[in-house]
Amino acid sequence: MSYSVGQVAGFAGITVRTLHHYDEIGLLSPSGRSHAGHRRYDDADLDRLQQILFYRELGFPLEEVAVLLDDPYADPQEHLRRQHRLLADRIEKLQQMAAAVEHAMEARKMGINLSPEEKFEVFGEYDPDQYAEESLARWGDTEPYRQSTRRAASYTKEDWLRIKAEGAGNTHAFVALMDAEVAPDSESAMELAEQHRQQITRNFYDCTYEIHTGLAEMYVADERFRSTYEQIRPGLAAYLKEAFIANAARNA
Repeated sequence: MSYSVGQVAGFAGITVRTLHHYDEIGLLSPSGRSHAGHRRYDDADLDRLQQILFYRELGFPLEEVAVLLDDPYADPQEHLRRQHRLLADRIEKLQQMAAAVEHAMEARKMGINLSPEEKFEVFGEYDPDQYAEESLARWGDTEPYRQSTRRAASYTKEDWLRIKAEGAGNTHAFVALMDAEVAPDSESAMELAEQHRQQITRNFYDCTYEIHTGLAEMYVADERFRSTYEQIRPGLAAYLKEAFIANAARNA
């Protein structure tokens, strides 16, 4: 059984010009010719073409493909094993790429749905998208992250202004306690800590006491958080940490 160059091009989804080029460089020369001198390809030629196209799909240059296929020490089984390894690697990379794209799509779909002007009005110079990739990398696979992004996607400018006002009120109340030299493990401080935890639960995600004490640690350990609170009131980050931990302990 033999096939014309046009038939082979149709089978393989390539052009006749490509087959002519493969013949000219000695990569795939047809096994026969018709009485009129036209190229005729047999089943073995089609098998070799399949190998060529496979390696080309994986990005191998034609010169390297020729070396691989003409290796006198490589049997058909070795080609299949090599191709299986290459395909497995390719599939793994494609799956990783697909997962990354899905995460990006989810993050965009469920991100803060405000215009640039509204974002500036609500958040000022702070860009809430600045740490989006970091947040996705650190917490993207957690339920609190998914809850938070779902809720954030539905919030209007008025919602964000309300949430901002709630947070500012809580922070200012903590500062007032510090100014009055009230201990961070006092009843008043623990009540404010509980209010803070419930604000997070109400507006973003189910903030357990364990999560809340984790936030307390981050407020002190992460320079960005610590600096923000220190600018409001020196020692505020550490005060919040002690109050959150004390509140969690009394609810243990």
